[in-house]
Amino acid sequence: MRKIDKKEEKVIDASGRTLGRVASAAAIALSGKDRASFERHIYSGNPVRIVHASKLRISPEKLKSITHKRYSGYPGGFSEVSGPKILEKYGYSRIIEHAIYQMLPGNKLRREMMKHLMIEE
Repeated sequence: MRKIDKKEEKVIDASGRTLGRVASAAAIALSGKDRASFERHIYSGNPVRIVHASKLRISPEKLKSITHKRYSGYPGGFSEVSGPKILEKYGYSRIIEHAIYQMLPGNKLRREMMKHLMIEE
């Protein structure tokens, strides 16, 4: 019989930290790799709350290099949105969410892991 660990919310303060550091810490906690009970095929991570997202340290060059790509499946349906436009329309939370999404494993558990992510400006 497997012992079930209690899920405790992990709080990450983003003020003064870079995008990659915050995203990697959140991805590790969401996937459960910081726990002794980690199993690759079962969601065993903690819920993660990122606070002070608007105080994230990100350089203008890095912001320009961020792109969000989508394809609708139809001819001519490819769209690409740059980092400054994402920041202007959605704020820092969408940029952090996209970085964490790309760091998580691309399997069926990714969607479940992302449900346990909360970002506060």
